[in-house]
Amino acid sequence: MSVSTHILIVEAPYYTHIGDELIKGALQALGAAGATHEKITVPGAFEIPAAIHLAASSQNADGKPHYDGFVALGCVIRGETTHYDYVCQESARGLQELALWHDLAIGFGILTVENEAQALARADISRKNKGGEAVKACLSMIELKRRFRHI
Repeated sequence: MSVSTHILIVEAPYYTHIGDELIKGALQALGAAGATHEKITVPGAFEIPAAIHLAASSQNADGKPHYDGFVALGCVIRGETTHYDYVCQESARGLQELALWHDLAIGFGILTVENEAQALARADISRKNKGGEAVKACLSMIELKRRFRHI
């Protein structure tokens, strides 16, 4: 990225070992892009959209947004109840609404899987590296936003 880019990673580390892998991939991608970052944690994937909404309203001393984009990282593994469905649907819906209605660049890295093996395959930086992919999606949307908004 030619322009300085500052990203907020919002992580729901409910499954710590999976979250650690997602973070590794995200940090690699941010480093490769030369972007700076901050990281906060929230209790679960359901809380990620609210945290991003709160952070999106923060500003630097010069009145500009503090963050250029956001990366949502977490994992939801199907259990025995319908809780999985609500958390998956509402976290995705919340992030999409933020992106659409508040013009936010958001990388979606919340894994929604059937079991731990699927989660590990997607999080592992040597396999699917979904943490890195979420950062790349966020950076791509920042570039698109800059193109159309001439920021």
